[in-house]
Amino acid sequence: MRDRPRALSSLTLLAALPLTSGATLPSTDVSALVTNLRSDRGQILACLTARPEAFPGCNNDPDARRLKVPATTTHLRFGTVPEGRYAIALIHDENSNGKLDKHLVIPREGFGFSQDAPVVMGPPRFSSAAFPVGSTGEHLSIKMRYLL
Repeated sequence: MRDRPRALSSLTLLAALPLTSGATLPSTDVSALVTNLRSDRGQILACLTARPEAFPGCNNDPDARRLKVPATTTHLRFGTVPEGRYAIALIHDENSNGKLDKHLVIPREGFGFSQDAPVVMGPPRFSSAAFPVGSTGEHLSIKMRYLL
C-alpha cells in the first residue's frame, strides 16, 4: 500500500508526458484556387471544417477556418491544420452583405464546394465534399457555380 501514491504519481507523469514533451498532431497547409468567378465584385466567403455537423456554414465549430477576401483574390490560404478529413464551402458575396442572397430558395450569388460536390435540392453532404489532408498538404481547385 505504501507504493500506491508513488505508482499514481508515476501514472500521472506518464499521462502528462505527451503534453509536456511538445508532442503534437501532425499538421500541414491547406489552400484552394477559386475558378469560374463571374466577376471581381464583392468578396469571397470561405469556410473549412473537419466537422460533418458544421458543414457547410462552419456553424458551432470553434476550430473552423473562415476567410473573407476580395473577389479579386482567387488563391485562398487556410493555413496549417492537423491531418484529417476536411470540407470547404465558398460563397461569392457579390454585394458584400456577408451572406448568400437568394430569390425564393434559389441562390442569386455564386457558391462552390471542395471535390466539386454535387448540389441537389440544397448543399451537399460533408462526405461528398470531404478530402484528406495528409503530411504533404493539400491544394485544391474549387469551381464557382451560379444558378441565376
